[in-house]
Amino acid sequence: MKSLSQYMPLRWQQFNALTKPRVIQLIVFCALIGMVLAVPGVPNLADVKLAAIACLGIWLVSGAAAAFNCIVEQAIDARMKRTAWRPTAQGQLTDRDTLLFSAVLCAVGSAILYVWVNPLTMWLTFATFVGYAVIYTVILKPLTPQNIVIGGASGAMPPVLGWAAMTGDVGPEALILFLIIFLWTPPHFWALALYRVEDYRKSGLPMLPVTHGNEFTRLQILLYTIVLLPACLMPFIYRMSGWFYLVCAVVLSLMFCWYGWALWRQYSDELARKTFKFSLVHLSLLFAAFLIDHYLPSM
Repeated sequence: MKSLSQYMPLRWQQFNALTKPRVIQLIVFCALIGMVLAVPGVPNLADVKLAAIACLGIWLVSGAAAAFNCIVEQAIDARMKRTAWRPTAQGQLTDRDTLLFSAVLCAVGSAILYVWVNPLTMWLTFATFVGYAVIYTVILKPLTPQNIVIGGASGAMPPVLGWAAMTGDVGPEALILFLIIFLWTPPHFWALALYRVEDYRKSGLPMLPVTHGNEFTRLQILLYTIVLLPACLMPFIYRMSGWFYLVCAVVLSLMFCWYGWALWRQYSDELARKTFKFSLVHLSLLFAAFLIDHYLPSM
């Protein structure tokens, strides 16, 4: 029989897994980009403190949404190799425990955002919770192969949340950042769905490769990477960024288009996997270029 000291770390790991830490890290990073870009020049101590509090609140609510998603999809997760390890899928955590955990995270995160950031950020973050955990997970995902496109609106919200946290409003700059992630989401997830198609077929979810086939999905990936390219140039056109960002955006977006084109021309699981991995590199480096460009002298 395990002692309490042995039991607690294991239990903590299970609850932590519910929050999908890697996904949450990307969400908070994108929100942080919105915060940084919203503050002209070098932030002062008050700006840094506000950003840190906002990141904490957004992390908590995002973790709550991920945990709620695990409850709704535990039967689906159990049938998919990629997600069968999750504590809810294995029955290590009960629905009651998971729901309580999700509710506490959401309540604490929302309170932090409302009291120490601003009400707009709290309501936008809560709306993102509802959009992902309820509208996307419960309604759209099992209903339509366009679930990723429509549900991508929730995933594109982090920079908007970050911008709202620092300014108290949502400007056109925040909407441009939203558009970039919104258009990035379908080729990112469909590349994953291509080489995980049997998993999705077993799950019963109407993902695009299951409902419309491999070739059609590859064409959609290519088209989205092409449309994404001019969207990534909009920050420079709108004068949100300078030449450093522009060069990075052009190179990264052309590389993403190349992956889309190569995948469309000749499919392999390995290439689909590389395309999925590069999509993560694309978004991470694109937003990192934003950060660097923001603090470079005007060019």
